[in-house]
Amino acid sequence: MMSDLTDDMTARPVPASAQAGTPTSSDDFTCDPLSDEERSYWVAFSRIRGIGPASFKKLLTFFHGELAAAWKAGRAELLYAGLHTRLVESLLRQRTLIAPEEELARLQRLDIEALTLRDQLYPPALRRLSDAPPVLYLRGQLSPNDRCALAIVGTRRMSAYGKLVTEHLATDLARHGVTIVSGLAVGVDTAAHLAALTAGGRTIAVLACGLDVLYPGSNVNLARRIVSSGQGALLSEYPPGVYPDSGNFPARNRIIAGLALGVVVTEAPQKSGALITARHALEAGRDVFAVPGNMFSRGSEGVNRLIQDGAHLITGVQDILDTLNLFTVSQCLELQETLPEDPLERQLLALLNHEPRHIDELIRSSGLSASSVAATLLTLELKGMIKQVGAMYYVLAR
Repeated sequence: MMSDLTDDMTARPVPASAQAGTPTSSDDFTCDPLSDEERSYWVAFSRIRGIGPASFKKLLTFFHGELAAAWKAGRAELLYAGLHTRLVESLLRQRTLIAPEEELARLQRLDIEALTLRDQLYPPALRRLSDAPPVLYLRGQLSPNDRCALAIVGTRRMSAYGKLVTEHLATDLARHGVTIVSGLAVGVDTAAHLAALTAGGRTIAVLACGLDVLYPGSNVNLARRIVSSGQGALLSEYPPGVYPDSGNFPARNRIIAGLALGVVVTEAPQKSGALITARHALEAGRDVFAVPGNMFSRGSEGVNRLIQDGAHLITGVQDILDTLNLFTVSQCLELQETLPEDPLERQLLALLNHEPRHIDELIRSSGLSASSVAATLLTLELKGMIKQVGAMYYVLAR
């Protein structure tokens, strides 16, 4: 369903060194605010079908963060950047239909903001994922306290028991200052969002479509309330105009998990998107919590299986707080800062200090490929954890 919330609030030469697979310039990457022109190219690339986080990272690495150069690059350079042939051909076709300079104006008309990995407002916990969305679309307001968040997910076919449990947990967590993250679906998601709002807390809804295309239609008013209340935000990695597709939902679920310290599954059958979210949480080093259900109910088969597989069995909010050693929002924010990094990031961070080290030295010391080291260093720079001080020399930023 299409809905406009505004009613309520609408050929360059190939460098000789390119064949070596290493960056070709010593231009510094920075985490300074992007200019409107730079941001327009990030948005333009997010509109190219087939350009996901991995391809985005290749382009950022090869073109030293200069996406304007990547956008204007010819076939040969794009191939050298690591994109496969079919993607290059598709990109060359698609970009003739996209005008980067018009993208930000379109977002402004729709009251949508584009956050990039370079932006300070980009959620830190999500930024830590190796497949974090390069561009995140936002409607509403994010708060520093949203770093203290838990996801509550579950079945669309919610029982009376599932509704009661979801509302109880979401309400209690919201009153403890915890932001509730979910996916705006009917059932458990809806109950979690509504309970958080009613309790005066904050909630974030992650969509599997563009923010001008609200799905499901039955939750248009809920989406409007999240935005207009000032109590939360709508987020999506999909640009405006993208309608929900079956493949979008599993990808959306990784963002739900990535935003949170942990995932709470209140009610879910064996085949449920909530279990995909739980798996993403485990892969990201987050805790998974499950509410035990009726052994005779098909709607509880998934949560009971999670418990068998090692998820934390919970009977109340205190079980969650105790597991996370969490009692206040300030403690939650401190805990969020310690979430595990990607293994490659940890490996390179361990090799760095405040004495400059050249990328070639890091490649030799780590035993990693040149492309892996270059890509990981770029990611760490975008996170503000390291900085480049001269021609491919790096130091810790803090």
